[in-house]
Amino acid sequence: MQHKPLYPISMLSLAISTALLMNSAHLRAQDAAATEQAQQKAVEVISVTGSRILRRGETEGSPIQTIERSEMDIKGAMSIGEILQQLPSVGASLNDNGSAGTSYGTASINLRNLGENRSLILVNGNRWVNGAGSRGFRDFVDLNTIPYAIIERVEVLQDGATAIYGADAIAGVVNIHTVKDYDGAQLKAYAGQTSKQDRETVNLDLKLGRDWGRHNLFFAASYSDQKPILTQDRALTAIPLNGLSLGTAEGLFREANLTQVLNFPIPAQGITRAPGSDGNNLASWRPATTNDRFNRYYDNYVVGPNERLSLYGQALFQLPDTAVFQDTRLRVELLHNKRESDQQFSAVIPTVTGARGFVIVNDPRVNPFGVEFSGNDFSLNNFFVDNGLRRNIQEVKTSRAGLGIEGFLPGDWRWDMFASVAKNEGTFTSANQLHLDKLALGMRACGTAGLTADVSDLLVGCVPVNMFNPLTADMVRYINFTGEDRNQTQQQHLRFNLTNAVAELPAGDLLLAAGAEYRKEKGTDTPDSVINAAPRVNRYQTTSSAPRTGTVGEYDLSEAYLELNIPLLAAQPLAEYLELNLASRYSNYSTFGNTTNSKVGLLYRLVSDLMLRATWAEGFRAPSILELYEGERASFAPVNDPCAANSSLPGCNGVPASYTQTDANVPITIGGNNQLTPETSENISTGLVYTPAWLSGFSLTMDWYNIKIDNTISTFGTQNLIDLCAFTGRNCNVISRAGSGEILNVVDGPVNLNRTEVSGIDTVIRYNLDTAIGRWDFSTSVSKLNKFAESSTLADGSELTTDKKGFAGVREAYPKWRGNFTTQWRKDNLSAAYNLRYIGDTTETFANQPRSIGSMVYHNLSAGYKFEQGLSLRAGINNLFDKQPPTSLVNVNINFDQQTYNAVGRFYYLQLTYDF
Repeated sequence: MQHKPLYPISMLSLAISTALLMNSAHLRAQDAAATEQAQQKAVEVISVTGSRILRRGETEGSPIQTIERSEMDIKGAMSIGEILQQLPSVGASLNDNGSAGTSYGTASINLRNLGENRSLILVNGNRWVNGAGSRGFRDFVDLNTIPYAIIERVEVLQDGATAIYGADAIAGVVNIHTVKDYDGAQLKAYAGQTSKQDRETVNLDLKLGRDWGRHNLFFAASYSDQKPILTQDRALTAIPLNGLSLGTAEGLFREANLTQVLNFPIPAQGITRAPGSDGNNLASWRPATTNDRFNRYYDNYVVGPNERLSLYGQALFQLPDTAVFQDTRLRVELLHNKRESDQQFSAVIPTVTGARGFVIVNDPRVNPFGVEFSGNDFSLNNFFVDNGLRRNIQEVKTSRAGLGIEGFLPGDWRWDMFASVAKNEGTFTSANQLHLDKLALGMRACGTAGLTADVSDLLVGCVPVNMFNPLTADMVRYINFTGEDRNQTQQQHLRFNLTNAVAELPAGDLLLAAGAEYRKEKGTDTPDSVINAAPRVNRYQTTSSAPRTGTVGEYDLSEAYLELNIPLLAAQPLAEYLELNLASRYSNYSTFGNTTNSKVGLLYRLVSDLMLRATWAEGFRAPSILELYEGERASFAPVNDPCAANSSLPGCNGVPASYTQTDANVPITIGGNNQLTPETSENISTGLVYTPAWLSGFSLTMDWYNIKIDNTISTFGTQNLIDLCAFTGRNCNVISRAGSGEILNVVDGPVNLNRTEVSGIDTVIRYNLDTAIGRWDFSTSVSKLNKFAESSTLADGSELTTDKKGFAGVREAYPKWRGNFTTQWRKDNLSAAYNLRYIGDTTETFANQPRSIGSMVYHNLSAGYKFEQGLSLRAGINNLFDKQPPTSLVNVNINFDQQTYNAVGRFYYLQLTYDF
């Protein structure tokens, strides 16, 4: 038997259908149905995201948003992350914005605001390896590892799909389809920059393909380079709104006995070296004032640079038919992607104190005051600007090899199998840090008196370091430190699918799919050995980079699943078509055991114009390697301490009334929790699709959804922990304070919170029409958030529930409304497009007071022209009116929410495409 060759089916699929006998009243339609089904066999079978079953013709049983390549090209984007993050259903996501809480060069998608690790990313229906991240790997896919040039279209399933695809598909699924059966050659060049002459961007794509009918070869190469934007080049980010840092580039020195030496009283904030003085005599020093504070965020990257090179090859071969295997097609794919990105921060400002074991000996090479400083009475803070700006540099290499085969078996069974191995290797360099042991030794004028540890290696090249003078080049060479961490994620994946129409029912074919899957995930994180070494000269740490414990972990799983599609009614009054979809998946994890998750879907087309749909789905997410096994590490989080404004609050006992918060960044400890249990979820959605015959080209879809997640794995959040303690007196055991009231540390690791519940409504309206002046395509997509409630059990057994709808916090926002409107026009070789993107208003809480953050509207324009002989040109302006992000006081370091907005501003671009 001959079959029309299938397009490659790269979806994970397993489902078994059972026949359903129908009412005898429908048997009279069998002859007509048989004739219709014979005609349908000439229609190409297709796969649809959200189902493992192959179908003839489109289906609308699930809320799927499709983005074609032509839609991507009109937006002037450089990566698939930029495209997906503009969807109204996507919340705050990691991007190239780079300051506190930076993405370290990764890009993510956060469907329904439920987190990157609850949005499943597939490429041609297959899982993609998790990303590598600075100071530890990721537990979600880095979209920057997927070459933008090879993407043909993207399908976004905005519904729970654990029964279909397995873990992580709680919020939805993004299925990225790559180019298939390409024949020809294309060169694409892109260049752009902002109206402020920064963020210079260059991209080059090359695609080569040859199709011989039965065989196809495809190769793609892509290079992109995006330059940074500095904080001082945007008015919003030039100066932190919370004030300048309590420190100076000249030094801020405190010592209880200095009054007698200097002959003037020492204020609480200490003394500082007068700008321009050498610090070698007492006249160089004066009492410090608030005017001496330093802008530590000057010269930071508000948007970081990102450079990527990708190579992709694909070979498709039609194999000879045999008695068993027919129309069999083999696919081989290879990918290599390299990303280099970095973030730039202020110079190091170490806290050099006697309490931490630092000593400034009485030696004129290191001390102008003529007395030794040691013990708990002295502290010295200054920005080591001579040591250079700190830089975090990432180099991430992604490698993937895949082998797929598909075809037909006797009886018209369609099967496909896919196997892949993939890994991300990350090297993360932290430049222009300080070797604190060498600094401490230099402050001792390279003397070793009182030291018990062997420091012979540190004495090599030792230079006396005078902290009261500008650093010399020799001093910088001695104390400058560059660390290097390495981490890796690996994935092995094998799956098999089988599908067919197993019976003819009165309303249509009973469709079946079944299969199995095996997957193994592994992650390792190896911190720099010097950073992790115990200090030998000071009592604090060896370098200015925080030490942390390495991470090693892995798990594997085996799964089997089934799906059936049962047509119940067809061609009946008020029931043009009624279909039931059932699916179930069994999963067995090496980390926690087994689980079974099911899904029920109903599609009801009353008349040809109107279709209703509903789904109920169970879901789960297994704790990731990072959540289970991450080694402890120290970090910082920007917070607003309520006890600084009101020390009489219930959780502020022992905090002096005179306490003032001097630094918005507080130390925190983060680590894994091997006692975590899986998250479980319940998704319910209902919707309609209206395509009126009386208005050709018009369609309306509306979907209501409700997602409940139990045992939500999350950190409670540093600010939430501090607020909870301050205002209620609960859970204060995770916060450590000094006698002065200053926060010394907050422990904020992952825990199973009680529940997260989110609900809302998605609406999409499309209208296409042809006129005398050209073709018009209108599209409006709106998401309304009805609820985003998080509940957790407190230490006293009570439950705290917070609805974040309309709330904005530190790098998070939950506006009630988000929307996109796009108009495209085409006439002969000329085209134009306009896009409006809307982010609704929110409210943040700062200093115990609510503060409104206004809505944001971006306007984007582009136009293109197709010349003769394969040449086309497109020019565009993104953010036409140069709108800057709304100011946020809780995002204190950078003054806006980096994961919801960006500070790029107006951006011009030009794209040239040549097909040959």
